[in-house]
This record gives sequence, structure tokens and C-alpha cells, in this order.
Amino acid sequence: MMLKILLPAEVMLTQEVKKIVAEAENGSFCLMPNHIDFVTTLSPGIFTYEPLSGGQELLAMDVGTLVKKGANVLVSTRNAVRAPDLGKLKQVVMEQYDVLDEREKMVRSASARLEASLIRRFVELK
Repeated sequence: MMLKILLPAEVMLTQEVKKIVAEAENGSFCLMPNHIDFVTTLSPGIFTYEPLSGGQELLAMDVGTLVKKGANVLVSTRNAVRAPDLGKLKQVVMEQYDVLDEREKMVRSASARLEASLIRRFVELK
């Protein structure tokens, strides 16, 4: 199967694989090359695939959509992180969430300042 993982700003991965394991809203599932065509919404979790060369690759994936049509599997997601093992994957995900959390705090603070400034100017108009 040809696996293609799309992020909003880039194509993260295009690779020939022999097996995919992912998590949907109703539980985890496995896709093999001869499975029927399939569409599902992915839940945040671990996305695993086996390249043709062997081994197992792990991704931490945000919500997304998976479409299997023939030998092609297309995954579209907001965010995905790759790591060699579960321990490292957890560390990478925690670091990214810390960065996102800090950015969110900065955005909320800037938004609150803009809102306060807007209200102050409306009061000054009266």
C-alpha cells in the first residue's frame, strides 16, 4: 500500500507500507493491502505502520481522516509527530504540547489586551 500523510502545510510522509494500525472513534483497527476500501475519522493517538523494508514506525497523531482506496491510503491530520519508540514519542509530544500551551497563553493574553483597549476606547467616545 502507498501511505501518504498530509499536514496542513506539508506532505509529511509518502511511503510504501505493508500494514497500518490506527485509532478511530470506535476503537483501533488494522489495514492490510487486500482490505476493502475504507474511510474513517481518526482519533488522537498512536498511528503505527510497517514499511516494506521491515520494522515498525510510530507516530503520535491528532484528529484526522483516513481514506483507503485500492492500494492508496491517504491520511489528513492537523498534527503528527514521529519518534523511534514509545518513550521518545511521549517526550516529543509533551514538549510540543508545552510549546503549544505557551503560545496559547500568549495569544489569550494579547486578545485580552486588545479587548480591554477596545472597551476603553468605546467608553471614551461617550
